[in-house]
Amino acid sequence: MSPLIFPALPALRWLARSAVVLSLLCAVGLSWLFHHGPARTGWVELLRYVPFLAYAVPAVLALGLSFLLGWAWRLVAAGALGLVLVSVMDLSLGLGRTDLPSDAPGTRTVRVMTYNIKSYRAVFREGGFVQLNNEIAQQQPDILVMQDAREVSRQGDLPYGMRAVLPKHKLYAYGQYAVASRFPVNGCAPADMSLKNEKHEYVRCTVDIDGTRIDLVTAHLLTPREGLNATREERLSGLDDWRANFADRLTQADRIVGALAPLKQPTIVAGDLNAPEHSVVVQTFLGLGLRDAFSAGGRGWGFTHGHSLKPGVSFLRIDHILVSPEIGVRNAWVGWRGGSEHRPVVADLVVPTR
Repeated sequence: MSPLIFPALPALRWLARSAVVLSLLCAVGLSWLFHHGPARTGWVELLRYVPFLAYAVPAVLALGLSFLLGWAWRLVAAGALGLVLVSVMDLSLGLGRTDLPSDAPGTRTVRVMTYNIKSYRAVFREGGFVQLNNEIAQQQPDILVMQDAREVSRQGDLPYGMRAVLPKHKLYAYGQYAVASRFPVNGCAPADMSLKNEKHEYVRCTVDIDGTRIDLVTAHLLTPREGLNATREERLSGLDDWRANFADRLTQADRIVGALAPLKQPTIVAGDLNAPEHSVVVQTFLGLGLRDAFSAGGRGWGFTHGHSLKPGVSFLRIDHILVSPEIGVRNAWVGWRGGSEHRPVVADLVVPTR
């Protein structure tokens, strides 16, 4: 080894120790903030929307530098990276899966899919609905709820080749929402979650699955885009816009939960909630007794959004299927990235039947 390198080794080791300590402090701090911190604070909520690479890459670099040190330092760096991957990025191990066989007496396995299809873009994109239809055909959902589907609801039936991939599904469509189901659907109606002078609605239906009536809700909460853009462009002065944006989304969640509480029958809430699971927005739903199907039955991170942005990878799980305790989760996953700005979320649910 060159003599010139030896004087640099103490400095490199000091840098490595500092990086490992900083990585651990950041991992513990973020984990605490995300899961136990002041949930309704705007700046904490803002941290949930940071691309995960901003958290994972420094932890990986710290782990690499730790190899200049002893085994204890390497273990600490590995622990910090693990905390980022699991707790901060919300890794699911599928530990809440239902273990019943698919043909267990008194149950029915039902595949539910939620998909923000961005139909207003697909209709002007060459082959846009072909991609969407291929994804739906690949997943073969028994119940499909769609958001940003105005081009579907305007037709009165499943248009643009959708009827061919869902030949036996009954359709209910209203505004931006479309519900397609193999099972009888009754009482579908819009419900109000308006903000100030802006009209916003969600859709609520009753689905009859072999004699069991399921309360089905699909919602598309306010996008965080404007608040995020204000913060990015105006820095600290844009935080007020972000706080207002976050408060509006939380108000919408409160209105839906207020209409559902207390749960009177098995319930599924599926849609684009525009918030990660550990956000207080989604936690408001979970406070009803619902649980996230992907967290229960999925494996991995289940990111559904971000691939249409730079650097071209999904990094947010903002689309959800939430289920009440009576409904088991056999499996859950996210679909292909190519059909829309949102990947669909799909879950095989175990529904008790009569």
